[in-house]
Amino acid sequence: MSEQRIVMRQPEWPASSVLRELLIAGAGLMLLVGVLHLTYMAPALLYPVAGGVYLVLATIMMWGWPAGQQGLGWANRVTLMRALPIVLLTAMLPLPGFINEHHLLVFGMALTALALDGVDGWVARHAHCESRFGARLDMELDAFFILMLCLMMVIQDKAGFWIMAIGAMRYLFVAAAWGWPWLGEELPVSYRRKTICVWQVSTLMTCLTPWVTPPWSNLALALALLLLVISFAMDIAYLYRGAIARQNCTSNRGRR
Repeated sequence: MSEQRIVMRQPEWPASSVLRELLIAGAGLMLLVGVLHLTYMAPALLYPVAGGVYLVLATIMMWGWPAGQQGLGWANRVTLMRALPIVLLTAMLPLPGFINEHHLLVFGMALTALALDGVDGWVARHAHCESRFGARLDMELDAFFILMLCLMMVIQDKAGFWIMAIGAMRYLFVAAAWGWPWLGEELPVSYRRKTICVWQVSTLMTCLTPWVTPPWSNLALALALLLLVISFAMDIAYLYRGAIARQNCTSNRGRR
C-alpha cells in the first residue's frame, strides 16, 4: 500500500489580509502627502503627522476587527478610501497657515470625503457585504470628520470655541451611556438623523470657503448646532420611553 502524505495547511489569520490592505492604503496616503508637498509646498511636518493619525486609525480597525470575517470587502474599502482625505485634513490642523492659504484645497478634500460617504452604503447593499463592523466604522468616521471640521472652524476664526459642541455631541452621548445604560440601546434607522448629519457636514464645509465669514458663518453654524441638539433630544426621548416601557413590563411580570 502506497504511503500517502497528508500536508496540513496552516489557516491564514483572517486579519492578515486586512493588514495588507491597510498597508497599501497607508502607502497611498503617503503618496498623496508627497503630491501636496510638491504641488502646494505643504510643510514636511505633514508626513509624520498624517502617518501618525493613520496609524491610530489602522490600529483601531485591527483591534475591532470581527473574528472570522475574511477581508475588508468592497464597502469597507470605500470607507477606508474616504478616511484618507479625512486623515489628511486632520494632519493639517497643526498647520493653520497652510489651511488659511489653501481654502479651496481644504474644501475639495472635505467634499471628496462627503461624496464618498454615501458610496460605501450603496456598495454594501449592492455587493451584499453589509456588516456591523462596517456600519460602526462609517458612523465613527462621520463623528470624527465633524469634530475635525469644527476644529477647522476655530483655526480659521469662522466661529468661537462654542462650535466644538457640534463635534463633541456624539462623544458626550456615548460617555453619558456609561452612567445611564439605556442611552446605549440600539436606535432604529432614521433618515432624519442621516439628513441632519449631512446638514452638519455641508454647513461646516460651506463655512470652510473664504466667501463665508462672520457673522454669516456664526449664524449658519448656530442653526446647525440647534438642529443637532433637537435631533439628539428626539433620540434621547425615544430611548427613555423604551427604558420606561421595559421597566413597566418587568414590573408587570413580577406581579404575576
